[in-house]
Amino acid sequence: MLKIPKAVHDDIISHAKEGFPIEVCGILGGRDGVVSAIYRMTNTDQSNEHFTMEPREQFSVVKELRTGGLEMLAIYHSHPETPARPSEEDIRLALTPNVSYLIVSLAEPGRPVLNSFRIAAGRVEPEAIGVI
Repeated sequence: MLKIPKAVHDDIISHAKEGFPIEVCGILGGRDGVVSAIYRMTNTDQSNEHFTMEPREQFSVVKELRTGGLEMLAIYHSHPETPARPSEEDIRLALTPNVSYLIVSLAEPGRPVLNSFRIAAGRVEPEAIGVI
């Protein structure tokens, strides 16, 4: 189970709403399965169907995580118009090992849905989220 503070959970959803109709993306850092930091990233694709994190930002965040003694726990992105489950492209591009992949869906704008998955070698396993 991935444990996420309510403020971070709400920030992910706010980020998705602010970026609509473009997909947004970001990184969550922490330790021992407990998130303590959120890093909003730039989607260089500026697309409503896929995302690519800005490489310099990504490198900077990884460096900051290491300096702070944190690990990358999750990568998140939004699906502005589709359900909160990995697309074929999401599965194919899930190349970072040992992280959770969070997807926030705004398919029903009044009811955002945030789901977490573990993805490895093309296999997708749902993961529980504990909002703390």
